[in-house]
Amino acid sequence: MGLLDSLLGNASELDSEELNQEFSPILADNEQVELGFKLIRDMFIFTNKRMIIIDKQGLTGKKIEYHSVPFKSITHFIVESAGHFDMDSELKIWISGTTDPIIYELKRGADVVAIQKTLANCMFG
Repeated sequence: MGLLDSLLGNASELDSEELNQEFSPILADNEQVELGFKLIRDMFIFTNKRMIIIDKQGLTGKKIEYHSVPFKSITHFIVESAGHFDMDSELKIWISGTTDPIIYELKRGADVVAIQKTLANCMFG
């Protein structure tokens, strides 16, 4: 169901060690990836300092936009766990100065507790 999940917009969890190696050129000193998810070609990763949204654009995906959101800019967030009939979880993040949230549907089995804990630790910790 991986392709079907990707086509439907579900994100899958990525290995944080691999992400640390891949994104080390753009990470600040003492910045480490805590959690990361992939959505078809795009990704969003949580570091100990910010959330980075990686948006691959165009047909080839060679043009890449890195959207960096410091945790102090996040006003609030919602992590919705999966239910009996709705098997997917959802993450909504509101950024100061915007009215609409950033929304991601998370694949069944995504660790929503880890996502919530990571966001809480980074925002309040």
